[in-house]
Amino acid sequence: MEPEEFDSDVLRQFVLAFKKGKLKPIVKSQPVPKNNKGPIKVVVGKTFDAIVMDPKNDVLIEFYAPWCGHCKKLEPVYTELGKKYKNEKNLVIAKMDATANDVTSDHYKVEGFPTIYFAPRDKKNNPIKFEGGDRDLEHLSKFIEEHATKLSRTKEEL
Repeated sequence: MEPEEFDSDVLRQFVLAFKKGKLKPIVKSQPVPKNNKGPIKVVVGKTFDAIVMDPKNDVLIEFYAPWCGHCKKLEPVYTELGKKYKNEKNLVIAKMDATANDVTSDHYKVEGFPTIYFAPRDKKNNPIKFEGGDRDLEHLSKFIEEHATKLSRTKEEL
């Protein structure tokens, strides 16, 4: 509840709306990017469902913190990964500042930075967490190739 003015009428209306199930949750979100055409799609709280949960695309998403040293080290590698797969129609490489935006799905747990998940287009509620491998172009590419549901190029071309 974020009322401009708070009095008993505002509270009463809020409680009635809550009981009827008519309230929308307040989602912490940075502004929606005006231009999101680069190799890495920027996801914010308000666009999480539209981008990450889109059933037409596989999505690799990195949850990061701007102050995190590991995240800063990963950034050029992740940008290179985005460039490598930018022509894939059904694959989105994305990132989200998890300190400034709410993750609107309980299936994406962020307990440290960076946290990377692969969300297959047909299993959005069962994302695969990237664990145990080096965060380099080779291992991240292999992770994508292993879990992607539909890539246009063959592994031999890589």
